[in-house]
Amino acid sequence: MSSSAPQHPRPADGHRLWSVDEHLADVLGAVRPLEPIELQLLDAQGCVLVEDVTVPVALPPFDNSSMDGYAVRTADVQGASEEFPAVLTVIGDVAAGSGQLPTVGPGEAARIMTGAPLPPGAEAVVPVEWTDGGTGGGAAAGMTPASAAPEQAGGEVRVHRAAEARAHVRARGSDVQAGDLALAAGTVLGPPQIALLAAIGRGTVRVRPRPRVVVLSTGSELVQPGEPLTAGTIYDSNSFALAAAARDAGAIAYRVGAVADDADTLRSTIEDQLIRADLLVTTGGVSVGAYDVVKEALSSVGSSGSSGSSGSSGSGDGDGDADADVDATRIDFRKLAMQPGKPQGFGTIGPDHTPLLALPGNPVSSYVSFELFVRPAIRALMGLPESEVRRPSVRAVLKADKALGSPAGRRQFLRGKYDAETGTVSPVGGSGSHLIAALAHADSLMVVPEDVTSVEPGTELEVVLLG
Repeated sequence: MSSSAPQHPRPADGHRLWSVDEHLADVLGAVRPLEPIELQLLDAQGCVLVEDVTVPVALPPFDNSSMDGYAVRTADVQGASEEFPAVLTVIGDVAAGSGQLPTVGPGEAARIMTGAPLPPGAEAVVPVEWTDGGTGGGAAAGMTPASAAPEQAGGEVRVHRAAEARAHVRARGSDVQAGDLALAAGTVLGPPQIALLAAIGRGTVRVRPRPRVVVLSTGSELVQPGEPLTAGTIYDSNSFALAAAARDAGAIAYRVGAVADDADTLRSTIEDQLIRADLLVTTGGVSVGAYDVVKEALSSVGSSGSSGSSGSSGSGDGDGDADADVDATRIDFRKLAMQPGKPQGFGTIGPDHTPLLALPGNPVSSYVSFELFVRPAIRALMGLPESEVRRPSVRAVLKADKALGSPAGRRQFLRGKYDAETGTVSPVGGSGSHLIAALAHADSLMVVPEDVTSVEPGTELEVVLLG
Protein backbone atom coordinates (compact mmCIF):
# COMPACT_ATOMS: atom_id res chain seq x y z
CA MET A 1 0.00 0.00 0.00
CA SER A 2 1.14 3.54 -0.70
CA SER A 3 1.99 5.90 2.14
CA SER A 4 0.45 8.82 0.25
CA ALA A 5 -2.92 10.32 1.19
CA PRO A 6 -5.81 7.85 0.80
CA GLN A 7 -8.15 8.06 -2.13
CA HIS A 8 -11.81 8.90 -1.54
CA PRO A 9 -14.25 6.19 -2.58
CA ARG A 10 -15.78 6.55 -5.99
CA PRO A 11 -19.31 7.97 -5.95
CA ALA A 12 -21.95 5.29 -5.84
CA ASP A 13 -24.47 4.81 -8.60
CA GLY A 14 -27.74 3.72 -7.02
CA HIS A 15 -28.86 2.11 -10.28
CA ARG A 16 -25.99 -0.31 -10.74
CA LEU A 17 -24.66 -3.36 -8.94
CA TRP A 18 -21.03 -3.15 -7.91
CA SER A 19 -18.94 -6.29 -8.16
CA VAL A 20 -17.20 -7.69 -5.11
CA ASP A 21 -13.83 -6.95 -6.70
CA GLU A 22 -14.73 -3.33 -7.47
CA HIS A 23 -15.89 -2.69 -3.92
CA LEU A 24 -12.78 -4.30 -2.41
CA ALA A 25 -10.53 -2.26 -4.72
CA ASP A 26 -12.31 0.89 -3.53
CA VAL A 27 -11.79 -0.08 0.11
CA LEU A 28 -8.11 -0.89 -0.30
CA GLY A 29 -7.57 2.25 -2.36
CA ALA A 30 -8.66 4.36 0.60
CA VAL A 31 -6.54 2.55 3.19
CA ARG A 32 -2.88 3.25 3.85
CA PRO A 33 -0.56 1.54 6.33
CA LEU A 34 -0.31 3.14 9.75
CA GLU A 35 2.79 5.20 10.50
CA PRO A 36 5.62 3.26 12.21
CA ILE A 37 6.34 3.73 15.90
CA GLU A 38 8.93 2.39 18.36
CA LEU A 39 7.44 -0.10 20.83
CA GLN A 40 8.64 -2.21 23.73
CA LEU A 41 8.93 -5.87 22.77
CA LEU A 42 5.75 -7.16 24.41
CA ASP A 43 3.76 -4.20 23.12
CA ALA A 44 4.96 -5.07 19.61
CA GLN A 45 3.37 -8.53 19.60
CA GLY A 46 1.21 -8.94 16.51
CA CYS A 47 2.75 -5.89 14.81
CA VAL A 48 4.62 -5.79 11.51
CA LEU A 49 8.33 -5.02 11.58
CA VAL A 50 9.30 -2.07 9.36
CA GLU A 51 13.07 -2.53 9.33
CA ASP A 52 15.56 -5.36 8.97
CA VAL A 53 17.04 -6.41 12.30
CA THR A 54 20.61 -7.72 12.27
CA VAL A 55 22.35 -9.70 14.99
CA PRO A 56 24.76 -7.58 17.07
CA VAL A 57 26.33 -10.51 18.94
CA ALA A 58 26.65 -14.21 18.18
CA LEU A 59 24.18 -16.63 19.74
CA PRO A 60 25.21 -18.32 21.89
CA PRO A 61 27.91 -15.76 22.72
CA PHE A 62 30.26 -18.46 24.12
CA ASP A 63 30.75 -22.23 24.03
CA ASN A 64 28.41 -23.69 26.64
CA SER A 65 27.16 -26.99 27.96
CA SER A 66 23.93 -28.54 26.70
CA MET A 67 23.79 -30.95 29.67
CA ASP A 68 24.24 -31.10 33.40
CA GLY A 69 27.44 -33.10 33.89
CA TYR A 70 31.21 -32.78 33.95
CA ALA A 71 33.54 -30.80 31.71
CA VAL A 72 36.47 -33.06 30.81
CA ARG A 73 39.44 -33.59 28.52
CA THR A 74 38.68 -36.32 25.97
CA ALA A 75 42.00 -38.07 26.56
CA ASP A 76 41.11 -38.55 30.23
CA VAL A 77 37.88 -40.50 29.49
CA GLN A 78 39.07 -42.45 26.46
CA GLY A 79 38.10 -46.12 26.88
CA ALA A 80 36.06 -45.46 30.04
CA SER A 81 33.40 -48.05 30.92
CA GLU A 82 31.32 -49.13 33.87
CA GLU A 83 33.82 -51.91 34.60
CA PHE A 84 36.84 -49.65 34.20
CA PRO A 85 35.69 -46.08 34.86
CA ALA A 86 37.90 -43.05 34.45
CA VAL A 87 38.53 -41.53 37.87
CA LEU A 88 38.94 -37.75 37.74
CA THR A 89 39.56 -35.09 40.37
CA VAL A 90 36.69 -32.59 40.62
CA ILE A 91 38.13 -29.07 40.83
CA GLY A 92 34.92 -27.06 41.27
CA ASP A 93 31.56 -26.01 39.88
CA VAL A 94 30.75 -24.04 36.71
CA ALA A 95 27.20 -22.67 36.94
CA ALA A 96 25.25 -20.72 34.33
CA GLY A 97 26.35 -17.11 34.59
CA SER A 98 29.78 -17.99 35.98
CA GLY A 99 32.40 -15.34 35.33
CA GLN A 100 35.63 -16.80 36.71
CA LEU A 101 36.25 -20.28 35.31
CA PRO A 102 38.58 -23.00 36.59
CA THR A 103 41.06 -24.47 34.13
CA VAL A 104 40.62 -28.20 33.58
CA GLY A 105 43.96 -29.96 33.50
CA PRO A 106 44.98 -33.58 32.94
CA GLY A 107 43.06 -35.97 35.16
CA GLU A 108 40.63 -33.25 36.22
CA ALA A 109 36.93 -32.44 35.69
CA ALA A 110 34.64 -29.54 36.57
CA ARG A 111 31.04 -30.03 37.52
CA ILE A 112 29.08 -28.03 34.89
CA MET A 113 25.45 -27.01 34.52
CA THR A 114 23.34 -26.60 31.38
CA GLY A 115 24.06 -23.24 29.75
CA ALA A 116 27.28 -22.67 31.67
CA PRO A 117 30.39 -21.66 29.71
CA LEU A 118 32.85 -24.41 28.85
CA PRO A 119 35.90 -23.84 31.07
CA PRO A 120 39.43 -23.56 29.65
CA GLY A 121 41.12 -26.90 29.03
CA ALA A 122 37.86 -28.84 28.74
CA GLU A 123 37.00 -30.39 25.38
CA ALA A 124 33.69 -32.12 26.04
CA VAL A 125 30.91 -32.60 28.56
CA VAL A 126 29.90 -35.98 29.93
CA PRO A 127 26.29 -36.06 31.22
CA VAL A 128 25.93 -36.77 34.91
CA GLU A 129 24.04 -39.97 34.00
CA TRP A 130 27.34 -41.30 32.54
CA THR A 131 29.00 -40.91 35.94
CA ASP A 132 28.56 -41.82 39.58
CA GLY A 133 27.88 -38.15 40.38
CA GLY A 134 30.80 -38.16 42.82
CA THR A 135 29.04 -40.55 45.18
CA GLY A 136 31.28 -43.56 44.64
CA GLY A 137 28.26 -45.68 43.69
CA GLY A 138 26.56 -46.63 40.44
CA ALA A 139 25.18 -44.43 37.66
CA ALA A 140 23.79 -41.18 38.98
CA ALA A 141 20.25 -40.01 38.17
CA GLY A 142 21.10 -36.36 38.77
CA MET A 143 23.22 -33.93 40.71
CA THR A 144 22.84 -33.13 44.37
CA PRO A 145 22.11 -29.37 44.71
CA ALA A 146 25.25 -27.38 45.49
CA SER A 147 23.60 -25.78 48.53
CA ALA A 148 22.81 -29.19 50.02
CA ALA A 149 26.20 -30.80 49.40
CA PRO A 150 28.87 -28.21 48.53
CA GLU A 151 31.59 -30.82 49.12
CA GLN A 152 30.55 -32.58 45.90
CA ALA A 153 32.12 -29.75 43.91
CA GLY A 154 35.34 -31.44 44.97
CA GLY A 155 36.51 -34.98 45.48
CA GLU A 156 36.46 -37.54 42.71
CA VAL A 157 34.03 -38.59 40.00
CA ARG A 158 33.95 -41.87 38.12
CA VAL A 159 33.09 -41.58 34.41
CA HIS A 160 31.58 -44.70 32.82
CA ARG A 161 31.62 -43.70 29.13
CA ALA A 162 34.01 -42.04 26.73
CA ALA A 163 33.18 -38.71 25.07
CA GLU A 164 34.25 -37.34 21.72
CA ALA A 165 35.57 -33.82 21.33
CA ARG A 166 32.81 -31.15 21.54
CA ALA A 167 30.27 -33.70 22.82
CA HIS A 168 27.33 -31.91 24.47
CA VAL A 169 28.88 -28.51 23.77
CA ARG A 170 26.88 -25.76 22.09
CA ALA A 171 29.34 -23.83 19.96
CA ARG A 172 29.56 -20.06 20.01
CA GLY A 173 27.50 -18.67 17.09
CA SER A 174 25.86 -22.04 16.34
CA ASP A 175 22.43 -20.31 16.42
CA VAL A 176 23.23 -17.03 14.64
CA GLN A 177 26.41 -15.13 13.90
CA ALA A 178 27.01 -11.44 14.50
CA GLY A 179 25.91 -9.55 11.38
CA ASP A 180 23.35 -12.16 10.32
CA LEU A 181 19.83 -11.03 9.41
CA ALA A 182 17.67 -11.86 12.42
CA LEU A 183 14.29 -10.72 11.10
CA ALA A 184 13.34 -9.06 7.81
CA ALA A 185 11.10 -6.05 7.45
CA GLY A 186 7.51 -7.21 6.98
CA THR A 187 7.74 -9.94 9.62
CA VAL A 188 4.73 -10.25 11.93
CA LEU A 189 6.07 -10.45 15.48
CA GLY A 190 4.81 -13.50 17.33
CA PRO A 191 6.24 -15.13 20.46
CA PRO A 192 9.22 -16.82 18.68
CA GLN A 193 10.22 -13.59 16.95
CA ILE A 194 9.97 -11.61 20.19
CA ALA A 195 12.11 -14.28 21.86
CA LEU A 196 14.78 -13.83 19.20
CA LEU A 197 14.72 -10.04 19.55
CA ALA A 198 15.14 -10.35 23.31
CA ALA A 199 17.93 -12.92 22.88
CA ILE A 200 19.97 -10.52 20.74
CA GLY A 201 19.43 -7.70 23.21
CA ARG A 202 16.73 -5.62 21.53
CA GLY A 203 14.48 -3.91 24.09
CA THR A 204 12.42 -1.99 21.55
CA VAL A 205 11.59 -2.42 17.89
CA ARG A 206 10.18 -0.23 15.12
CA VAL A 207 6.84 -1.51 13.83
CA ARG A 208 3.53 -0.48 12.37
CA PRO A 209 1.08 -0.59 15.30
CA ARG A 210 -1.91 -2.89 15.37
CA PRO A 211 -4.92 -1.01 13.96
CA ARG A 212 -7.56 0.15 16.43
CA VAL A 213 -10.94 -1.02 15.14
CA VAL A 214 -14.18 0.25 16.66
CA VAL A 215 -17.23 -1.99 16.11
CA LEU A 216 -20.79 -0.67 16.52
CA SER A 217 -23.96 -2.63 15.95
CA THR A 218 -27.25 -0.80 15.41
CA GLY A 219 -30.81 -1.74 16.22
CA SER A 220 -33.30 -0.92 18.97
CA GLU A 221 -34.20 -4.62 19.10
CA LEU A 222 -30.74 -5.63 20.31
CA VAL A 223 -30.12 -6.77 23.88
CA GLN A 224 -26.71 -7.53 25.38
CA PRO A 225 -26.00 -11.19 26.23
CA GLY A 226 -26.69 -11.88 29.88
CA GLU A 227 -29.69 -9.56 30.01
CA PRO A 228 -33.28 -10.83 29.78
CA LEU A 229 -35.07 -10.76 26.44
CA THR A 230 -38.39 -8.99 26.13
CA ALA A 231 -41.00 -9.20 23.36
CA GLY A 232 -39.50 -8.42 19.96
CA THR A 233 -35.88 -8.33 21.10
CA ILE A 234 -32.86 -10.48 20.20
CA TYR A 235 -29.34 -10.74 21.51
CA ASP A 236 -26.62 -8.66 19.89
CA SER A 237 -24.26 -11.16 18.28
CA ASN A 238 -22.82 -9.03 15.48
CA SER A 239 -20.70 -6.71 17.61
CA PHE A 240 -19.18 -9.71 19.39
CA ALA A 241 -18.55 -11.59 16.15
CA LEU A 242 -16.95 -8.63 14.39
CA ALA A 243 -14.85 -7.55 17.37
CA ALA A 244 -13.55 -11.11 17.65
CA ALA A 245 -12.92 -11.21 13.89
CA ALA A 246 -11.02 -7.92 14.09
CA ARG A 247 -8.78 -9.34 16.81
CA ASP A 248 -8.27 -12.47 14.74
CA ALA A 249 -7.17 -10.28 11.83
CA GLY A 250 -4.53 -8.63 14.03
CA ALA A 251 -6.33 -5.51 15.26
CA ILE A 252 -7.04 -4.06 18.68
CA ALA A 253 -10.84 -4.16 18.81
CA TYR A 254 -13.20 -1.91 20.74
CA ARG A 255 -16.75 -3.22 20.92
CA VAL A 256 -19.20 -0.36 21.48
CA GLY A 257 -22.25 -2.60 21.39
CA ALA A 258 -25.76 -1.89 20.23
CA VAL A 259 -26.86 1.66 19.39
CA ALA A 260 -30.59 2.38 19.16
CA ASP A 261 -32.25 3.23 15.85
CA ASP A 262 -31.84 6.95 16.31
CA ALA A 263 -29.70 8.94 13.87
CA ASP A 264 -28.63 11.60 16.38
CA THR A 265 -27.56 8.98 18.93
CA LEU A 266 -25.63 7.02 16.34
CA ARG A 267 -24.04 10.17 14.93
CA SER A 268 -22.80 11.34 18.31
CA THR A 269 -21.56 7.85 19.19
CA ILE A 270 -19.51 7.66 16.00
CA GLU A 271 -18.08 11.14 16.57
CA ASP A 272 -17.08 10.15 20.12
CA GLN A 273 -15.32 7.03 18.85
CA LEU A 274 -13.25 8.74 16.17
CA ILE A 275 -10.53 9.68 18.64
CA ARG A 276 -9.55 6.03 19.20
CA ALA A 277 -10.28 4.55 15.78
CA ASP A 278 -8.04 3.72 12.84
CA LEU A 279 -11.05 1.98 11.30
CA LEU A 280 -14.77 2.11 12.11
CA VAL A 281 -17.17 -0.76 11.40
CA THR A 282 -20.94 -0.52 11.76
CA THR A 283 -23.39 -3.34 11.26
CA GLY A 284 -27.07 -2.94 10.44
CA GLY A 285 -29.09 -0.02 9.13
CA VAL A 286 -27.73 0.10 5.57
CA SER A 287 -30.74 -1.23 3.64
CA VAL A 288 -33.88 0.62 2.52
CA GLY A 289 -36.13 0.30 5.59
CA ALA A 290 -37.70 3.23 7.43
CA TYR A 291 -35.53 2.53 10.48
CA ASP A 292 -32.23 1.94 8.68
CA VAL A 293 -30.59 4.96 10.31
CA VAL A 294 -26.94 4.41 9.38
CA LYS A 295 -27.41 6.18 6.05
CA GLU A 296 -29.15 9.08 7.74
CA ALA A 297 -26.55 9.39 10.48
CA LEU A 298 -23.48 9.05 8.28
CA SER A 299 -24.68 11.62 5.76
CA SER A 300 -23.95 14.37 8.30
CA VAL A 301 -21.44 13.19 10.90
CA GLY A 302 -19.86 16.26 12.46
CA SER A 303 -22.10 18.70 10.60
CA SER A 304 -24.62 19.42 13.37
CA GLY A 305 -27.41 17.54 11.70
CA SER A 306 -27.04 18.88 8.17
CA SER A 307 -27.88 16.47 5.38
CA GLY A 308 -26.21 15.57 2.12
CA SER A 309 -23.63 13.16 0.83
CA SER A 310 -20.80 15.03 2.55
CA GLY A 311 -20.56 16.91 5.80
CA SER A 312 -18.03 18.54 8.05
CA SER A 313 -16.46 15.97 10.31
CA GLY A 314 -16.08 15.90 14.07
CA SER A 315 -12.63 15.06 15.39
CA GLY A 316 -13.83 13.48 18.58
CA ASP A 317 -13.04 16.53 20.71
CA GLY A 318 -15.38 19.10 19.17
CA ASP A 319 -12.59 21.34 17.88
CA GLY A 320 -12.90 20.55 14.17
CA ASP A 321 -12.96 23.33 11.60
CA ALA A 322 -16.25 22.92 9.72
CA ASP A 323 -14.97 24.68 6.61
CA ALA A 324 -11.72 22.74 6.49
CA ASP A 325 -13.46 19.41 7.11
CA VAL A 326 -16.42 19.90 4.79
CA ASP A 327 -15.05 17.15 2.53
CA ALA A 328 -13.76 14.92 5.30
CA THR A 329 -16.84 12.69 5.46
CA ARG A 330 -17.66 10.83 2.27
CA ILE A 331 -19.74 7.70 2.78
CA ASP A 332 -21.21 5.94 -0.24
CA PHE A 333 -23.96 3.35 0.02
CA ARG A 334 -24.17 0.86 -2.80
CA LYS A 335 -25.55 -2.50 -3.83
CA LEU A 336 -23.16 -5.33 -4.56
CA ALA A 337 -23.66 -8.28 -6.88
CA MET A 338 -23.20 -10.77 -4.06
CA GLN A 339 -25.20 -12.94 -1.69
CA PRO A 340 -25.28 -12.55 1.24
CA GLY A 341 -24.28 -8.92 1.79
CA LYS A 342 -25.87 -6.96 -1.05
CA PRO A 343 -26.18 -3.58 0.77
CA GLN A 344 -22.82 -2.04 1.74
CA GLY A 345 -21.55 1.35 2.80
CA PHE A 346 -18.01 2.62 2.63
CA GLY A 347 -16.10 5.86 2.93
CA THR A 348 -13.83 7.97 5.06
CA ILE A 349 -14.86 10.09 7.99
CA GLY A 350 -13.47 12.92 10.08
CA PRO A 351 -10.41 15.14 9.66
CA ASP A 352 -8.04 12.15 9.57
CA HIS A 353 -10.06 10.45 6.80
CA THR A 354 -10.70 7.44 9.04
CA PRO A 355 -12.02 4.55 6.92
CA LEU A 356 -15.55 3.40 7.78
CA LEU A 357 -17.28 0.28 6.52
CA ALA A 358 -21.03 -0.04 7.04
CA LEU A 359 -22.06 -3.69 6.87
CA PRO A 360 -25.54 -5.22 6.66
CA GLY A 361 -27.19 -6.40 9.86
CA ASN A 362 -28.05 -10.04 9.16
CA PRO A 363 -25.43 -12.07 11.06
CA VAL A 364 -24.12 -14.12 8.15
CA SER A 365 -24.19 -11.13 5.79
CA SER A 366 -22.27 -9.13 8.35
CA TYR A 367 -19.62 -11.79 8.91
CA VAL A 368 -19.12 -12.61 5.23
CA SER A 369 -18.82 -8.89 4.48
CA PHE A 370 -16.21 -8.57 7.22
CA GLU A 371 -14.14 -11.39 5.77
CA LEU A 372 -14.30 -9.99 2.23
CA PHE A 373 -13.81 -6.28 2.94
CA VAL A 374 -12.95 -5.40 6.55
CA ARG A 375 -10.29 -8.02 7.17
CA PRO A 376 -8.31 -6.97 4.06
CA ALA A 377 -8.57 -3.33 5.21
CA ILE A 378 -7.17 -4.24 8.64
CA ARG A 379 -4.33 -6.21 7.09
CA ALA A 380 -3.53 -3.32 4.75
CA LEU A 381 -3.45 -0.90 7.72
CA MET A 382 -0.94 -3.25 9.34
CA GLY A 383 1.32 -2.87 6.30
CA LEU A 384 1.26 -6.53 5.33
CA PRO A 385 2.23 -7.50 1.77
CA GLU A 386 -0.58 -7.94 -0.73
CA SER A 387 -0.21 -11.74 -0.58
CA GLU A 388 -1.21 -11.68 3.11
CA VAL A 389 -4.06 -9.17 2.91
CA ARG A 390 -6.78 -11.61 1.83
CA ARG A 391 -7.73 -15.01 3.18
CA PRO A 392 -6.08 -17.90 1.32
CA SER A 393 -8.24 -19.84 -1.12
CA VAL A 394 -8.02 -23.30 -2.67
CA ARG A 395 -9.87 -25.32 -5.29
CA ALA A 396 -12.04 -28.12 -3.95
CA VAL A 397 -14.65 -30.55 -5.28
CA LEU A 398 -18.23 -30.12 -4.05
CA LYS A 399 -19.42 -33.03 -1.96
CA ALA A 400 -23.21 -32.77 -1.60
CA ASP A 401 -26.39 -34.81 -1.94
CA LYS A 402 -27.90 -32.47 -4.52
CA ALA A 403 -27.09 -29.47 -6.68
CA LEU A 404 -26.71 -26.08 -5.05
CA GLY A 405 -28.69 -23.18 -6.47
CA SER A 406 -27.35 -19.65 -6.81
CA PRO A 407 -29.02 -16.42 -8.01
CA ALA A 408 -28.09 -15.25 -11.49
CA GLY A 409 -25.74 -12.28 -11.58
CA ARG A 410 -24.66 -12.66 -7.93
CA ARG A 411 -21.45 -14.06 -6.51
CA GLN A 412 -22.68 -16.34 -3.76
CA PHE A 413 -20.72 -17.25 -0.65
CA LEU A 414 -21.97 -20.45 0.97
CA ARG A 415 -20.72 -21.83 4.26
CA GLY A 416 -18.69 -25.00 3.89
CA LYS A 417 -16.59 -27.62 5.63
CA TYR A 418 -13.29 -28.21 3.83
CA ASP A 419 -11.48 -31.55 3.88
CA ALA A 420 -7.87 -30.99 2.88
CA GLU A 421 -7.11 -34.71 2.80
CA THR A 422 -9.72 -35.49 0.15
CA GLY A 423 -9.77 -32.07 -1.51
CA THR A 424 -13.53 -31.77 -1.06
CA VAL A 425 -15.89 -29.24 0.48
CA SER A 426 -19.36 -29.87 1.89
CA PRO A 427 -22.13 -27.32 2.47
CA VAL A 428 -23.02 -26.45 6.07
CA GLY A 429 -26.60 -25.28 6.61
CA GLY A 430 -28.65 -23.36 4.06
CA SER A 431 -28.08 -20.07 2.29
CA GLY A 432 -30.15 -17.96 4.72
CA SER A 433 -28.32 -14.90 6.04
CA HIS A 434 -29.64 -15.43 9.57
CA LEU A 435 -28.28 -18.95 10.15
CA ILE A 436 -25.64 -18.32 12.82
CA ALA A 437 -25.47 -21.95 13.98
CA ALA A 438 -24.37 -23.11 10.53
CA LEU A 439 -21.74 -20.38 10.42
CA ALA A 440 -20.32 -21.58 13.75
CA HIS A 441 -19.67 -25.02 12.25
CA ALA A 442 -18.17 -23.83 8.96
CA ASP A 443 -14.47 -23.36 8.29
CA SER A 444 -14.69 -22.01 4.76
CA LEU A 445 -16.78 -20.14 2.19
CA MET A 446 -17.69 -21.79 -1.09
CA VAL A 447 -17.67 -19.25 -3.92
CA VAL A 448 -20.23 -19.60 -6.69
CA PRO A 449 -19.48 -17.24 -9.62
CA GLU A 450 -21.98 -14.67 -10.87
CA ASP A 451 -22.71 -16.56 -14.09
CA VAL A 452 -23.47 -19.90 -12.39
CA THR A 453 -26.98 -20.70 -11.16
CA SER A 454 -26.57 -24.37 -10.28
CA VAL A 455 -23.57 -26.30 -8.95
CA GLU A 456 -23.71 -30.07 -9.34
CA PRO A 457 -21.96 -32.43 -6.90
CA GLY A 458 -18.46 -33.15 -8.17
CA THR A 459 -17.98 -29.61 -9.48
CA GLU A 460 -14.72 -27.88 -8.57
CA LEU A 461 -15.18 -24.60 -6.71
CA GLU A 462 -13.07 -21.84 -5.22
CA VAL A 463 -13.04 -22.17 -1.44
CA VAL A 464 -11.98 -19.35 0.89
CA LEU A 465 -10.40 -20.79 4.03
CA LEU A 466 -11.47 -19.08 7.26
CA GLY A 467 -9.24 -20.89 9.75
